[in-house]
Amino acid sequence: MTTTLTTDRSARLPGLIRRLTGDEKHAPSAHSTIDVLQVLYDQVLRVTPDTVDDPERDRFLLSKGHGPAAYYAVLAAHGFIPDAWLDDLAGPGSRLGHHPDRMLVPGVEISSGSLGHGLGLAVGTALGLRAQGLHKPRVYVLLGDAELDEGSNHEAIAYAGAIGLDNLTAIVVDNSSASYGWPGGIASRFTVNGWTADTIDGRDHGALYTALTGHRPGHPHLVVARTESKG
Repeated sequence: MTTTLTTDRSARLPGLIRRLTGDEKHAPSAHSTIDVLQVLYDQVLRVTPDTVDDPERDRFLLSKGHGPAAYYAVLAAHGFIPDAWLDDLAGPGSRLGHHPDRMLVPGVEISSGSLGHGLGLAVGTALGLRAQGLHKPRVYVLLGDAELDEGSNHEAIAYAGAIGLDNLTAIVVDNSSASYGWPGGIASRFTVNGWTADTIDGRDHGALYTALTGHRPGHPHLVVARTESKG
């Protein structure tokens, strides 16, 4: 199961994003994720519109679901949803809400937006795949740095590291939104619990690809993608 990409898809993204209006307050949240999403769907994820129910597909979970405009645009660019859906974000008859709904949007693995839930769901998904003997699929989960203020993430980080959940990759988009922070940076919070980690420029597609495919056997993997400050 492979995804064949062309540069045309990336070239279409600016126009697709401009079609999404009505959620301008979350524009910085969406903008901070666009490069990670591009690299994931263009080069990394093994999933297509035809394989959204294939047990062997990779799973992508958007924990940072409160700013989904870039996500919707990428899904449209890759044929998961029609372009025309983008013209009615959160309208009365729209499938595209201010938070993505897995029951309404093809290709969406979880309904999200409430911060702090996605990493725990990703750990459970990765465990479920392991229990079924599905060793090829990977689970990728995208979080914002402010989400790490939620205590539920600590349990997920500690548990995944303790059991060596090596089919899991977490991506934290760091746009300096967190209220607190951690000595040594975000990665230190994960590596002390047995994760491997790469901290890179979140706009550098080459660095993103290397980091997103740089997982090691026996450990869950973290990618910290630094972008410009939200403020």
